Amino acid sequence: MLRTAILRGVTADASPPTLRRSALAEPTVDPPARWVASITLASIGLWAGFFGPIQVLLAQQAEAIDASNKKEILAVVLGLGALTSVICNPVFGAFSDRTTLRLGRRLPWVAGGAAGGALSLLLLSVADNVVVMALAWCGVQATLNAMLAAVTATVPDQVPVHTRGRVGGILAVAQTLGVVGGTGIASATGSIAAGYVVIAVVLVLLTLPYSFGSRDLALAPEERPAPFDWIGFAKAFWVSPRQHPDFAWAWITRFLVNLGNALGLLYLLYYLQDAVGIAKDEADDRVFLLTAIYGAVLMATAVVFGVWSDRVGRRKVFVIWSGVVGAVATLTLGVVQTWPAALAAAVLLGIGYGIYTAVDFAMITQVLPGAEDRAKDLGVINIANALPQVFAPIIAGLLLIVVDAAGGATETGGDAFSVGYFVVYASAFAAAILGSVFVTRIRSVP
Repeated sequence: MLRTAILRGVTADASPPTLRRSALAEPTVDPPARWVASITLASIGLWAGFFGPIQVLLAQQAEAIDASNKKEILAVVLGLGALTSVICNPVFGAFSDRTTLRLGRRLPWVAGGAAGGALSLLLLSVADNVVVMALAWCGVQATLNAMLAAVTATVPDQVPVHTRGRVGGILAVAQTLGVVGGTGIASATGSIAAGYVVIAVVLVLLTLPYSFGSRDLALAPEERPAPFDWIGFAKAFWVSPRQHPDFAWAWITRFLVNLGNALGLLYLLYYLQDAVGIAKDEADDRVFLLTAIYGAVLMATAVVFGVWSDRVGRRKVFVIWSGVVGAVATLTLGVVQTWPAALAAAVLLGIGYGIYTAVDFAMITQVLPGAEDRAKDLGVINIANALPQVFAPIIAGLLLIVVDAAGGATETGGDAFSVGYFVVYASAFAAAILGSVFVTRIRSVP
């Protein structure tokens, strides 16, 4: 009854001066442009913190520690970090939902996550062995996932359903700018340590505008959760597929599409060196160029298709075809192992993932079970983003080891062809296609 009353509550703009919108009410008025700008900047810093290391620095660091075992080191570090992400994102999201500070439910976790992420990046900058490297990267994943859980939940907290495609597109652009910016910093700074330090500084600076203008709403006394109970807290992470089937299908489809994407990207630096034949001293710059092309195309499509989705009131058709386009991109990498094919794949992947990131996010906010657990439920959804980061390096690493052991390079027309990378990218194609198929099972969203 309380929740029903809250969801029928008045909005901030329609309220008398003595009332305010409930923290659990569905928003009906668009937030101001300055708020959208501040959450965009925070997202850029967040994704730079994730992907500057993932795209370049961790691979360089693994090679600097032990060049002969670089693939295995990278797989272990990325896998442990992703496992940390799987646990921390929904857990910190649940804590965010339960936060009763006057500052609001989200702001403490955004600001604290950024500060913790910066400190962990600084620790990575001085890591000179696998143990410290792994621990520091797990620290980055833990703190930045606390920030991510809160940032993601601010959208259904503050943005009405009818404009979430547009805001989702803007945040997709922010994610891309963060990926490109982080990769660019990592490639341009000239040293591994300097790359980590600069990314840490950028993360903190870009989070400041949101920290001073979050518009975050605190829970009213009657909205606050019951006294903390560890058993009840743990049980809350299970969202019944029987009671919420659309939420379950949304989770499965996101897991599969992100598994395909992770398989396609995590070994890109080594793919260029080992399969395409790019010289080691050029490979970093080529990764950055591919990332920049991918990012430019993504930014050109994300907002356009997000707004289009809002206007036509449909989500699924966009998500389905975006997965298909992304799948074709990964298959191109596996079948045609040349630099021009890698450029074409970057364009296709940018188109597909740009549409997917904007529209799928809007679709997911429409299948959440309830307003009081938004950050926790989005954290459960974000497991579908993080869990592929656990499985992808294991799957790709094992495939490459097994195929290479069986003689994974063959000669075709005088050019080397890596069977191992073909198998990896064919697996990425299959995962993305399957994810697109399962989108059709979602019933409550057109």
